[in-house]
Amino acid sequence: MSHQWEKQAIQKIEADFNRSADTHLIKVDLPAVPGIYLYMKDESIHPTGSLKHRLARSLFLYGLCSGWIHQDTTIIEMSSGSTAVSEAYFARLLDLPFIAVMPDSTSEEKIRQIKFYGGDCHLVPKGQSIHEEVQHLVRKTGGHFMDQFTYAERATDWRGNNNIADSIFQQMAKEPYPVPTWIVVGAGTGGTSATIGRYTRYYHSQTKLCVVDPENSVFSDFYQKRDRSIRIPQLSQIEGIGRPEVPPSFIPDVIDRLIDVPDAASMAAIRFLEKLLDRRCGGSTGTNLYGTFLLMAEMIRNGEIGSVVTLICDPGERYAQTYYNDDWIASHNYDLSCYLEQLECFAQTGKWHCISDTFEG
Repeated sequence: MSHQWEKQAIQKIEADFNRSADTHLIKVDLPAVPGIYLYMKDESIHPTGSLKHRLARSLFLYGLCSGWIHQDTTIIEMSSGSTAVSEAYFARLLDLPFIAVMPDSTSEEKIRQIKFYGGDCHLVPKGQSIHEEVQHLVRKTGGHFMDQFTYAERATDWRGNNNIADSIFQQMAKEPYPVPTWIVVGAGTGGTSATIGRYTRYYHSQTKLCVVDPENSVFSDFYQKRDRSIRIPQLSQIEGIGRPEVPPSFIPDVIDRLIDVPDAASMAAIRFLEKLLDRRCGGSTGTNLYGTFLLMAEMIRNGEIGSVVTLICDPGERYAQTYYNDDWIASHNYDLSCYLEQLECFAQTGKWHCISDTFEG
């Protein structure tokens, strides 16, 4: 009976995938940057509105095929953001209980989205261990801890034809420069960077992979020192990327470059991008764009031509009360003006004016 249910569960997830069209690859016009083409893979159009939809689907299939998820299994995840929303979606698809364990400071919008898909939110007060609460709930319910930070890099089949890397290269096939010079992504779990980095090596691609990292995130220090004991006491303000400690699924050796991006630069970049696309995107998309512009400026200085691909991770509507709220920006003492001028200058002239607190790992 259990095997029959698992078979039906996998078929439901595969049918859901079959109903979903691939995400768009948007060409962004920058007339002042001739010979270098910018593309943005729009992951915000997934049914749950973010890049994490791919991860959640892979984690469920991984859990099912590993024999960890059964007909009455309670699904438990440690997430306050898009991963929890997407996992709640798939839990509802399989008629399974879902609990997201998250800080009690999580926004009402994220809680609302999780509850919309039938999930429960277990809020943890500041100073209390979220991981200990997860383990308590696992013991209490007999449930399965999805553990995105451990399994993200192994749940996705990076050699197959159903991952984000394969989709990018298929969609780039008829472009002037079909093999990107750079692909630029952020790191939250490390799953996306691991998938793309492994895929390009497996297919002997010349494409280089750049990871962009926000403030108060451990990836930059770890990339330089390779010390997994490093901890960052603060939390990143850019939701979806950045971590206070290195997750097991982050694989540094598939990365060619790591660029640190100030939070103010990320927030300025999404406001600038709104002018280019006539739409709002989430903060991690701004981190991606800022690092992408920096790399394109280097290509110009080096006399290179080619293409660069990055991601739109989720929609900006989720951040109307934070990144797009001038009062919130002011309350956190962010000054976006110098970065807005920097980005505008690059788009208009192709010239990149350095700002002192922008540096790379």
